[in-house]
Amino acid sequence: MAQLAGSPIAVFRGPFTERHATRLLWRAGFGPKPGQARKLAAVGLDAAVASLTRPSGPARLIGKPPHGRNGAPLDPLNVWGDDHCWWLDRMVRSNHQLVERMTLVWHSWFATSIEASDAALMLRQNAMMRAEALGNFHQLLLNVTSDPAMLLWLSGTSNTKYSPNENYAREVMELFTLGADRGAYSQHDVRAQARALTGFANDWPNSGPTNFRFDPTLHDDGVKRIFGHRGRFDWRDTCRLCVEHPLHPSFFVRKLWSYFVGTPVPPGVGRALERVYTSGGHQVRPLVEAILRHPLFYVGPRMVTPPVVYCAGMLRALGRTVETNDWAWICQQAGQLLFAPPNVAGWDYRHWLDTSRWAARFTAVNYALQDATIDTSSNAYPANETPAQAVHAALRHWNHPPVSARTHASLMAFSHRVQRSITADWEQVSYRILRQNALRALIPTSPEWQTC
Repeated sequence: MAQLAGSPIAVFRGPFTERHATRLLWRAGFGPKPGQARKLAAVGLDAAVASLTRPSGPARLIGKPPHGRNGAPLDPLNVWGDDHCWWLDRMVRSNHQLVERMTLVWHSWFATSIEASDAALMLRQNAMMRAEALGNFHQLLLNVTSDPAMLLWLSGTSNTKYSPNENYAREVMELFTLGADRGAYSQHDVRAQARALTGFANDWPNSGPTNFRFDPTLHDDGVKRIFGHRGRFDWRDTCRLCVEHPLHPSFFVRKLWSYFVGTPVPPGVGRALERVYTSGGHQVRPLVEAILRHPLFYVGPRMVTPPVVYCAGMLRALGRTVETNDWAWICQQAGQLLFAPPNVAGWDYRHWLDTSRWAARFTAVNYALQDATIDTSSNAYPANETPAQAVHAALRHWNHPPVSARTHASLMAFSHRVQRSITADWEQVSYRILRQNALRALIPTSPEWQTC
């Protein structure tokens, strides 16, 4: 371990291997493209992290544009699931991988569902979160608080001085900035925050919600007492008072850390990260850079790969893009339909490998491999391929992802079992083809692909 200059935060000091680079690309992006992990390992940790946190040039979508099952362009505003596939495409093709990953983090952090609004408003929120992905958290909180999709989701435009609504007032403290059961706020603070947040409104023509605005006539401009401070507070003050609260930095650091590292942040590291956060005026980028360089990021336990990250990673590894809108229902069955989180608390990582969602991951593998299945009637496949050669060929198909010795042994054992079952002459090629197709499907269902 080494120390950053002028900072007590430890930094991993390699050797920075291809395996480390692979973990970085999965947790701070959506998995490596062929050869990408090797290239990152060659430049070293600092340059690898900087390539993600400080990408050069504007974001570009590299590769074939997405389309639906029938070959038609996606229609995210009008077709169910096309909004999900539109964003999945950005995850696969964007050269700003961490920006897209942080946009996903904020989508779960400030969980908002299309159930309360429409696709246009959700895409507008998505663009806002992408613009602030590595920016200032205070500004992001201001943007979220006045965002039309959030206003509808947590009753912001139903909150007036005549009938204060506590939905957003409670969640902005409990889920977004301070945390529950920490003694950070009281029920009095919730009521006072609700009053401060009054005044937002919108119209409801037949075409749907529109004309979102702040109407001073609906705002309670009386004196409120929040966290012991008195004033004629409004929604901007709510955001300011939350990020200036003494317990906000510790909440923010712990929650952000949990998206990237599988163990709780050590107390000393947490305090150091809090100082980085507060001294930097609530900037997110320096904090993410410190987390991505910390030793526990690389030597800590593996983390479950979220469903959309898993699907995007397979497409990236195969050099494919989104070619069907079936990815929406596949990811929904796997537990993560974008723009429709399960509740205001966002997605729970612990539930993504339970038995009810496991089958959908197999479906995702089948869809990813649709164009890579070898026809058993082919005569071109080698009739003398050995078990070891079959495993090597399957790993090569996935661009040699790092697998554990145990996984490799399991693949070899399966390959040998198939070999022993080949007896008749007509089985020599067809069974080897079936074995190769099976091996290609088994590799992305291994623990090394389900976790990172």
